[in-house]
Amino acid sequence: MYQDQELLQLISHKTMNSINSLSVVTPSIYSSLFFKFASEHGLEINDEVNIADNELNEKISFFTNLNNETSKNMQQLSESTDKAIGAIQMRDETVLNEVLSETKILREEIEKLKASVYKDELTGVFNRKWLHDTFLDEDSQCFKRSGTLVMIDLNYFKIINDTFGHIIGDKVLMFIANNLKKIDKNIVRYGGDEFMILFSDEVSEEEALKKLHSLRENILTKKLKAQAIMFRPSFSFGVSTFQVYDSLIDIIELADKNMYNDKTVIKQRVIGIGVDQK
Repeated sequence: MYQDQELLQLISHKTMNSINSLSVVTPSIYSSLFFKFASEHGLEINDEVNIADNELNEKISFFTNLNNETSKNMQQLSESTDKAIGAIQMRDETVLNEVLSETKILREEIEKLKASVYKDELTGVFNRKWLHDTFLDEDSQCFKRSGTLVMIDLNYFKIINDTFGHIIGDKVLMFIANNLKKIDKNIVRYGGDEFMILFSDEVSEEEALKKLHSLRENILTKKLKAQAIMFRPSFSFGVSTFQVYDSLIDIIELADKNMYNDKTVIKQRVIGIGVDQK
């Protein structure tokens, strides 16, 4: 069922990308595009409600647990604060040391909660919430800092899923994510088979391009194995610098344009996934 949820999210993302260029979107237009992408990925729409219900239930359970943990930590913080005030008033060093120990444990728990909120479950990289909370102004959705953004899209990913199934497809996503982590920690799974890297302003656009070219050339020398068959994953990327107050949507559009130019070039070198029987 998890694989179906991932697929439903991918189809939804593709549908939303398709309607971005339309000035008018009616329910029938959205529905026709959604059904088109669902058909391409072999998703039975009859299961859509069950998939969505299961995903919603999982999200509700996650946020319920998160709320419970947050409430517990807030209570612990309140109790520790009261103990600290009392210890300071009584000059009780023993109690102060106890509060210090409790606070360290509480801080670790809070960090774990933050990690669970910001982590993509499949790949372990950051999710969109982390992107929005860390880099963007809440009201304007514009950048709060300057830097360089890279959009990354896997090549021939549908062929990998169709040939080997979505479990292997997920492993390919994890493989790419783990390699991206080698060049920077600020990796976001933006949706489906799309990733984003957010470099600080200390990294120039030229440096970012160099890092991505080097990583891709390294990946192109490797082959993965599935069902006694060897195949080669690859990706395309586009880079765009951003400044404070730049719109996220505008910067993504620029990076996407550069990415599809790159995809045209790289697909002249890399045709398909290079399947070899072993």
